[in-house]
Amino acid sequence: MTIIDLRTIQQTLEAQLKDATAGRRLGDSIRIQQVADPLDMTQEAAERDIAVALLDRGSVLVRRLRAAIDRIQDGSYGICLHCEEEITPKRLKAIPSAELCIGCQEMADHSRGPRGRMADSEHWKEAA
Repeated sequence: MTIIDLRTIQQTLEAQLKDATAGRRLGDSIRIQQVADPLDMTQEAAERDIAVALLDRGSVLVRRLRAAIDRIQDGSYGICLHCEEEITPKRLKAIPSAELCIGCQEMADHSRGPRGRMADSEHWKEAA
């Protein structure tokens, strides 16, 4: 990739990072409020669960964007973190924060369960 391409990609990533961090005001909706009606309690709990999921998704996105910017700065941008092969420019254009080549991404997707989480055995391997 050329220096101009990397600058453009970095600007795109920084704009996405700015957007991702600007919308992180969901913390207020996590507050536990005491309500007397059981139906209201259930609704409040459901809204908290959604807010927590959105915060989690947002924090993952922020980490990935920052990591991609760091890879640009250290010269490793565009290299798969798993197999260390080049990530295709087409994939990077579609997903500038891509960490894995398409082959490794497909393997990672298949190793995750239906809710997007790794199987227990994979989790333990990664933790070790």
